[in-house]
Amino acid sequence: MLQPPHSSLQVAAVPAPRVPARDRDQDAPWHTEAVCRRDEAGLFFAPSKEPTAARLSREEAAKRVCARCPVMVECREHALLQPEPYGVWGGLTAAERRVVLARRRRRDMELKKAARPANQIAAAG
Repeated sequence: MLQPPHSSLQVAAVPAPRVPARDRDQDAPWHTEAVCRRDEAGLFFAPSKEPTAARLSREEAAKRVCARCPVMVECREHALLQPEPYGVWGGLTAAERRVVLARRRRRDMELKKAARPANQIAAAG
């Protein structure tokens, strides 16, 4: 039976303690502390024509690496602000990041709609 890529990879699921951003060296970019810098890059990006089962297995392994990363939040925000179209960043796949971005856009639109009547009332008063 063929094994999906990285199926033998054992990654600790225990998250590393988070170091608050203010306690880190402010001169060093956040990615210098990323756990993924020490892991196989192929774990975070899909090879061409990867079977679905292999992709899901690889993404779960990548997310376990992210879960123990001290800069996961910074990585995720970077991927959302860029926006990064491929790979696992900050514990989210590209599809999961699209969902987060859509929710943020929807929330922003709702907040703007809610603010409009208050502005109109203030202008009329």
